[in-house]
Amino acid sequence: MIKSNSSAALVMLMLFAVAVRCTEAAVPDAPNILLVMADDQGWGDTAYNGHPFVQTPALDAMAKDGFVFDRFYAASPVCSPTRASVMTGRNPIRTKVTNHGRYMRPHEQTIAETLKAAGYVTGIFGKVHLGSGQPDSPCNPSGMGFDEWVIGLNFFDNDPYLSRKGKIEHRKGKGSVILMDDAIAFLRNHKDGDRPMFTVVWFPSPHDPHAEVPEGPSLYESKPHAGYYREITLLDQQIGRLRGAIRNMGIADNTIIWYCSDNGGLVKETSGGRDRKGSIYEGGLRVPGIIEWPAHKLKGRTAVPVSTCDIYPTLLAMAGVELNAPHLLDGMDVSDIIEGSVALRSKPMGFWHKFQGGQGTWSDRIQKAILEKQRAGAPLPHDPPRMRKDVDEFPQFPEHTANGHAAWNDWPWKLHRINGNKFELYKLTDDPLEKTDLSEAPQHTQRLERMKKELDAWMRSVVQSLNGKDYQ
Repeated sequence: MIKSNSSAALVMLMLFAVAVRCTEAAVPDAPNILLVMADDQGWGDTAYNGHPFVQTPALDAMAKDGFVFDRFYAASPVCSPTRASVMTGRNPIRTKVTNHGRYMRPHEQTIAETLKAAGYVTGIFGKVHLGSGQPDSPCNPSGMGFDEWVIGLNFFDNDPYLSRKGKIEHRKGKGSVILMDDAIAFLRNHKDGDRPMFTVVWFPSPHDPHAEVPEGPSLYESKPHAGYYREITLLDQQIGRLRGAIRNMGIADNTIIWYCSDNGGLVKETSGGRDRKGSIYEGGLRVPGIIEWPAHKLKGRTAVPVSTCDIYPTLLAMAGVELNAPHLLDGMDVSDIIEGSVALRSKPMGFWHKFQGGQGTWSDRIQKAILEKQRAGAPLPHDPPRMRKDVDEFPQFPEHTANGHAAWNDWPWKLHRINGNKFELYKLTDDPLEKTDLSEAPQHTQRLERMKKELDAWMRSVVQSLNGKDYQ
């Protein structure tokens, strides 16, 4: 087993870094790739999904022009873990991102590292919430494979403190507008280069306290959750800016844009299922999902379940990049589902929340303190604890651990396991709000026992990964 600061682990990391950072020539005509994600937007919090008043014209246009996932799932009902799933194609607990505020282990191979090795130039902008923003941390975006980055450590609003490759800047304006400024600048700077672009744009909105407002007249004044929906319209405006910018740059045709949210929304009534953010029930996991690639004329809508864990293997397949994942993936290539040649998912989806508690990350407070030290030429704060949090230690969790709330989605059946010993079974096609528990129905005994065994085996595998087995 890997030990803290062991020479074997250090050698392995050095060899891995050399392997994934040796840039190769890009695949001919490789597409540019844009991953765009909201923070806390629910499935029903878009006009194209039938919301009664929220204005999302850019997302509506993207849905019309592209391909819509009607059952798109975040890997977790909270933010940091889902972001780890996008980066790795793995359940986030495997990566040690067991809840919000945890750092992703640098041992993981990310989509950015893989695409960079395949010839892509890589950039990330916005809320990351997977590690440090300091220049010497192995858990900053450089350590994840990004050439350029301007980030907040967690959500941010107006006048944010952002880290540009470790140098803190106090920016003036709306945070969601600023991050789009940075992303568009990155695209403009590299659009005429000889490398395709991989760009991650992760919004801090519509996370509370909802201080940002969209351009134009005040909206939703008499409506419930007005601030929340204003921020959704604000991010929609920025998506419109992004789609317009790549058209003006002449790169839209061969650019894949994949849009989703990091977890369920803040309003149960429009969550698309039972409950909301923070829950393993459908309302905490089901989120908007759209992909467009004009050159390949992706069109239509599917009810086949797809997860944020699927983004990594799917995009590599679409870009013609070989997937040499050193660790077990929970996601699968769903490009055949997108193309319409397959109508069923072949791999169940596992979810697990509250394995551990979350940890607070006050982005502006932390980065302001760093800025003050940088200006004074003084030693930086938060060193070493925040620089290497969750990196060197490999606490060993008992393999039978089953605390928290887990679920096994073998469509259309979904099994819940709550605190290890309470089970609930739902058939989502008949019961999308998970109201009728079928776990004690005699006709489903055989299915229940099979799904229990499958879920338990998956949970054991996740704990083994968390304990470090994948890095041996």
